[in-house]
Amino acid sequence: MPSITLIVNGASKSLEAWDPDMPLLYALRNDLGLHAAKFGCGLAQCGACTVLLDDMPVRSCSIRIADAAGRRVVTAEGLGSPEKPHAVQAAFIAEQAAQCGYCTNGMVMTAVALLRAVPRPSRDEAKQALAGNLCRCGSHERVLRAVQRAADSERA
Repeated sequence: MPSITLIVNGASKSLEAWDPDMPLLYALRNDLGLHAAKFGCGLAQCGACTVLLDDMPVRSCSIRIADAAGRRVVTAEGLGSPEKPHAVQAAFIAEQAAQCGYCTNGMVMTAVALLRAVPRPSRDEAKQALAGNLCRCGSHERVLRAVQRAADSERA
């Protein structure tokens, strides 16, 4: 059985992988117990499974664990804690930007990547960055306010 090493939330994790083609999402949830990334569509179209791979937002349902070997993976659990949330997580809480919460992981991870690339995004830039993250609850306006709040807090 091959062993694969991932760097997840700053820690090296060795996995005994039955299949190197297994999606990264399955390894994160089933082997490492990290449940923020959700299984949504399984086709990389909804964004619920978004993680950062070498600081880029990717759909973990479509990334093979073999392709993530030795690369930096950050999940929402690696951003902050309930006691000290990341600026984006704190902004989502303050703006009540989650309704059912299923899409929240993808929205947060995509917003983190956006703010790292564009510290002061316009509303249109935020909308464009988040366009691939599906939400059926209709919390888009609160999500956009949360992105702006996080951008403002990181400038302070």
